[in-house]
Amino acid sequence: MADVRRLDAAARNRGEATVYQAWERFARGEDDLRGVRPEVAISWHRCRDQFRVDPLLTEAPVAVAEVDQALERDVVIAELGFRAAALAHEVNAGGGIVTITDASGRVLAQWGDPATRTVAAEANLAPWFCWSEGATGTNGMGTALMSYAPVVIRGAEHWCQAFHDWNCAGVAIRDVVTRESVAVLNISCWRGDLPGAAGAWLSNAATMTQRILRRRAQDDGAQLMAAFNEARARSSAALAAVDPSGRVVLADDTASVLLGIPGSTPAPDPAVRWKPELPEFIQASVYAAKQATRNHDWLGSTQIFTRLAAEPMPISFRPVFLSGHLLGNLVTFGTSEGVPLPRSGEDGPQRAQPHRMVATRENRMVLLRLPEVSFAQSDGNDVWLSTDQGRLRSASPGLDKLETELGDAGFLRVHRQYVVNLSRIREVERRFKGELFLVMDDQEQTMVPVSRRNTPAVRRALAI
Repeated sequence: MADVRRLDAAARNRGEATVYQAWERFARGEDDLRGVRPEVAISWHRCRDQFRVDPLLTEAPVAVAEVDQALERDVVIAELGFRAAALAHEVNAGGGIVTITDASGRVLAQWGDPATRTVAAEANLAPWFCWSEGATGTNGMGTALMSYAPVVIRGAEHWCQAFHDWNCAGVAIRDVVTRESVAVLNISCWRGDLPGAAGAWLSNAATMTQRILRRRAQDDGAQLMAAFNEARARSSAALAAVDPSGRVVLADDTASVLLGIPGSTPAPDPAVRWKPELPEFIQASVYAAKQATRNHDWLGSTQIFTRLAAEPMPISFRPVFLSGHLLGNLVTFGTSEGVPLPRSGEDGPQRAQPHRMVATRENRMVLLRLPEVSFAQSDGNDVWLSTDQGRLRSASPGLDKLETELGDAGFLRVHRQYVVNLSRIREVERRFKGELFLVMDDQEQTMVPVSRRNTPAVRRALAI
C-alpha cells in the first residue's frame, strides 16, 4: 500500500510539473498547452487574451461597490450560505475553507479552518474582494462562473502564480430561466488535497439550492399565464406571454402561428417552455426584460420578421411584475406602443467581436480564426465545428451561446442544430416543396438544412 501511495505521489508531482511548464510557456505568449486539461486551457486563453489578467498578480482586487442583483436572489444566496456553513464542518478538519460569492465573483462570506483563512486573507481571498476570472484569473470561483458544470482547479492550473499553492473546487448556481449565474459555492485548500467527497458535497448543495429557483420560476410562469388571460379578455390582438429569456409560456392561436410554436398550450415549467426559432424575437425579448428591470414603467416596440411573413411586423412589449419582481413580458402583435427598441448595433457601445474561436482536440486547445469555421452543429450537449482543420469540439457549452457570440460576426442560425458561416456557403439548393439546403464549402460539401422558421432570415441574409 505504501508503494502505491508513493507511485501516486510521484505521478501527481510529474503532472504538476508538466502543468507548470505549460503555464510558463503560455504566460510568455506561446500557445503550447501540452498536458493541460482542455477546460483549464480555455480559461487560460480567456485570462491572457480576453481579460488580460497579469499572471504575476499577488492578490485579488477590491470588488465593485454596487452590484445589480434582484432582491429575490438574496434569498438564494442566504440559502446557499446556510448550506456552506454546514459544509464547513466537513472540510474544517482537513484545513479547508468554504466560500460563497455573488454573480460578479465578489466574496460574500467564508467559513472553515482559521489558519487557512489567515493565509487566504493575505491573497484577499476574503469578503468584499473579487474572484471573477476577469479580475483574478483562473480559479475555482471565477471559472465556475464561466462554466455550466462544477470545476476543479489545482495548483499551477491557477492563472496567477501567487495562487499555485491552492487547490479549489467550485460550482455555480444558475437561474433556471435565464441561465445566468446567481452565486458560487467553493471549497479551497492551501498546500493540501481537496477532500475526496468535495464534488459530491458541492453538487448536493447546488441541487438543493437550485430547487428554490425552480419553484420560483414555476410560480412566475403561472402568474404570467394569469396576466395573459386577463389581457386576452380585454383585446383581440394576437398575444404571447414570454419569460425574461424570450421563451414562450403561453400564446394564442394567431401568435403561435407567427412564432412557429404550439398554440394555446401552457408551459409554466421553465424546463418545457417554447423557444421560437426567431433570433430577432428572442433578442428583443431579452432586451425588453432588461429595460423593464431597470424601469418598471418601460414599454417598448419593434418590428420583426415572423415565421410566415414576407414583411416585418410591429410588436409591443408590456412587462408584467409581481411585488416588484419581473415575471416576463406580454407581447402584442400588430401594434407599436412605447419606446422603439434599438436596431442591431444601436444599443450603446458595440460588443467586442471575437477574433478567434476556441475548440478542443483530445487534450489540446485549438485556436481558430473565424474564416476557418464553416459551420457548427449541435449533438446533444456538445457542439461540433466543421473547420479547415477537421471536425473539432467547440469550447462553447451550447449552440445558443455560440449563436449569441457570433451573431454579429457573419454567422447565422439556420436550424435548431446548425449555425453557419455565411461566407462559407457555396450553393443554395431549393427542393420541390420549397425547402432550402445550404451547400457548404467544406471538404465534404456538407448540405445543411434550413428550417422553415429560419428560411426568411436566410433569404434576407443572402439576398435571395
